[in-house]
Amino acid sequence: MQGDGKNRLTVEIFGQQYRLSGRASVNHIRMVAGFVNDKMKEIANGNQRLDTARIAVLTAVNIADEYFRLRQEYEELLKILQEEAKEK
Repeated sequence: MQGDGKNRLTVEIFGQQYRLSGRASVNHIRMVAGFVNDKMKEIANGNQRLDTARIAVLTAVNIADEYFRLRQEYEELLKILQEEAKEK
């Protein structure tokens, strides 16, 4: 860790080395990088003819879709909890 409070590490994503930094823990950064790597490999395995840039964009779209679905579920759960709290 540097004096700025950021963790820095090198990770491999889809065969390329990236130097990442952030305030999250090293384990968290590794987990995120591993998730992206796994998603890219999954998409590449299903689409052998795509170049790396297209695989990256499709990966981003898939991750964004997953994020928005989870956010919607979270908001629905919050509504249910708020309604239950009002009933008490």
